[in-house]
Amino acid sequence: MIVTPAALLGAAALLFVVVGAAVAHSWTAEGPAPAPVVRARTLLFEDRADGAVVVVNAADRRVVDVARGQQGFLRQTLRGLALARAVDGPLAGAPFTLTYYADHRLILLDPLTRRQVELEAFGPANAGVFARFLE
Repeated sequence: MIVTPAALLGAAALLFVVVGAAVAHSWTAEGPAPAPVVRARTLLFEDRADGAVVVVNAADRRVVDVARGQQGFLRQTLRGLALARAVDGPLAGAPFTLTYYADHRLILLDPLTRRQVELEAFGPANAGVFARFLE
């Protein structure tokens, strides 16, 4: 089988058009409609000298919970979001938004960096660590 330069050029042009169309579609296509918000709260997380993490409602500065002990998932999740903030500059002390949606997603969002953690992806026990802050 002999492949002519014109055939190769035509195949390359077709590939370019298909890939370009796919990229353009991904920029303009709308995803599925977001599920309604069931409950949301803006929270601050503060470390105490005794190792506890104090969870504060940012709206009224009331203490929502005091997480004592290891709290591995809580600490690791917050540490990951804090590292992203450190790259952007001194943003410590700004609140996060915890949102529970009607489709059972529980998301912790950093409004400053736009990074989010879909907490239910880590299982019900780990999601429950944060879900209790919405009660």
